[in-house]
Parts: sequence; C-alpha cells; structure tokens
Amino acid sequence: MNSSSVPLLTPRDLVEIGRRGAAAPACTNCGELVCPGWESTPSSFDRARLQRIGMLRQGGDEEATLREHHPRGTHIWSPDAPIAPAFFPYNRCDVWQCGRCGRAFLLYTEYGGYYEDERIRALDSDLVDDDAWRPLGLRSPASSTL
Repeated sequence: MNSSSVPLLTPRDLVEIGRRGAAAPACTNCGELVCPGWESTPSSFDRARLQRIGMLRQGGDEEATLREHHPRGTHIWSPDAPIAPAFFPYNRCDVWQCGRCGRAFLLYTEYGGYYEDERIRALDSDLVDDDAWRPLGLRSPASSTL
C-alpha cells in the first residue's frame, strides 16, 4: 500500500482511533506488540495481522524534522512521552490497527548507520499532543476522511 492510499491523520483522528482500540483488551493477534513506549518490532511477528490505516507524514516530506517534543522532561524511550505528530519520530510514522481487536499502533523505521530497526508503540490517546501540531504551521483539519 503506498502513502497516497491511506489518509493523513490529525491529532484528533489519533485520539479517536486510540480510544476505539483501547476499548477492547489486546487479543492474541497483537498482544505481543502492546508496549507503552517504543520497542523493536519482534522479527517473528507477522505484519499481515495488522492493517495500515493512516500516516502522520506530511505530504511525503523526506526532510521531516528530527526535533523531539518533550515538554514534561520525558525522552524518546519514556512510556509517557507525548505522541506529537509534528515531531520525530511521529512525523515519520504510519498508523496500523489489529485486524481482530482494533487496537492501534504507531510504526516507524529507524535508519541507523549499519542497520534498520522497525519500531512500534501502542497508540495511547491520552498522550496525543495536538498543541505541537500548530506551531509548525501544519494543517490540522477537524478530521480526516476516517
């Protein structure tokens, strides 16, 4: 699925998707992926269990900022770090959903000097930070086409 076939999601969309997915407990289909902070995706995990439902990348922006957003002193690995779509790594994420229970996840690929590491984090709607969306001049429509 290419990037033009899934919608650009807004912070409001993330909150809605996160709330819907959290309403049901994680199932055996995705339970091993539920983690509050970023983790490497298990190499044994079958990605076909998830469906890609959206992206946070603005218009294929290959030069998205590497700045992080941590107003409460968190860091990228903190389980309570804000999910700030305008900042790294969220500005490089796709949003995926379990095909069985509907739980949502954020995925991005970390490109290191000698490796690639696909990372995943459960979408926690309480951590979505939409204040970070506006200062960068990004469009934040009421919602996408969800």
